[in-house]
Amino acid sequence: MTSPLAAKSSLGSYRWWMVAMLWLVCFANYADRQAIFSIFPPLQQDFSLSRLQLGILGSAFMWVYALSGPLAGWLSDRFSRRSVIIGALLFWSACTAATGVAHSFGELVACRALSGLGEAFYFPAAISLVASYHGRATRSRAMSLHQSAVYVGSLVGGGISGWLAERHGWRLPFSSFGVFGIVLALMLLVALKEPKRDEPDRIVTTEPEEERSFVSGVLALLANPAAMVLAAVFVCANFVAAIFLSWTPIYLFEKFHMSLTAAGFHASAWLQCSSILGVLLGGVLADYLARRSRGGRIFAQFVGLLLGVPLLFLIGWSASALLVLIAMAGFGFAKGIYDANIWASLYEIVPASHSGATVGLMNSLGWLGGGAATVAIAAGNAHFGLGPEICMTSILYAIAALSLLLLGRSMARTSPKSEVTSRIE
Repeated sequence: MTSPLAAKSSLGSYRWWMVAMLWLVCFANYADRQAIFSIFPPLQQDFSLSRLQLGILGSAFMWVYALSGPLAGWLSDRFSRRSVIIGALLFWSACTAATGVAHSFGELVACRALSGLGEAFYFPAAISLVASYHGRATRSRAMSLHQSAVYVGSLVGGGISGWLAERHGWRLPFSSFGVFGIVLALMLLVALKEPKRDEPDRIVTTEPEEERSFVSGVLALLANPAAMVLAAVFVCANFVAAIFLSWTPIYLFEKFHMSLTAAGFHASAWLQCSSILGVLLGGVLADYLARRSRGGRIFAQFVGLLLGVPLLFLIGWSASALLVLIAMAGFGFAKGIYDANIWASLYEIVPASHSGATVGLMNSLGWLGGGAATVAIAAGNAHFGLGPEICMTSILYAIAALSLLLLGRSMARTSPKSEVTSRIE
């Protein structure tokens, strides 16, 4: 018979192994979605696509991803999160592989849209799973470690796709990433475990089981002013992020006359590598600040957005390739600090019974903004150009930073230090 001490030690070890497994799934998630942006030039040539059609191709994924989010989140509250994650991984990996055999613009759009449908089911279930294993003392660090896979996946997806496309054609990257995801899903069938949904150290009280309806899950976010501020800020941040994911490779390709491989690499490497450092620091910083104030995680996010404001302007304004790449690295670091606490901050102010639904809805709102950004940039390109449009995104970051500062100060005032200490203990 296993002793309680041994069981606790085993759980403590497994909860970090679980984060490592989800890291690989998140890596596949972002490598798959980023792959297409590095090969916009050959797709444009092979299918005779306009700049607007490229924007639609990028947005097809985001729109379906966004519209599917609330349902995906609600299902992750109702059913096994393990099953949702593995099923979603199999589905989107198959769609990614199918993208490599598309022979028309319509088929490309359909494959990208279906990939968005599959990937929408991952994040609400994964974030809920991490929160079930990690309390407030380690939640930001666990979620920031998981978040680092976003940047590594984007880096590998963007860099390798451009490299493979130049040497072996644009179809091979999709086939390769699709097969990787299917093999990973088969491994998780054995290794990934579904825990209880107990989260004893949450700030808010869990609602009764019978209140876990889809509508009540949506209302849990819409009726919560603090959560709506976080959602609005996430929309602004994702609007900017979508522009970088979609248009930075072609921006570098056209403005600085880089090769396809170089543009895909530089658009991903400087931003994503520095984001890894930022997200890890952001997790440690937020766990530290959360021990002193209920608004600690939000203050950490505020710092990230504030640092990003001048760097965004510099990226779009500078005529020096080196300066642009340095600014991209700085922006990636600042973005990582914000990203580390997107979901950890939300988890402190929403009911536990609706955590999946609120993550799904907030994710949807953010990616609706991202989908709009991709098309808006394409539509405005003829009038403004990519550089000035990137400069203007600094305004959104400034507004979002101010909103978080006000929210963090409000939460700090309404939560005495003794209450924060008791939560940690």
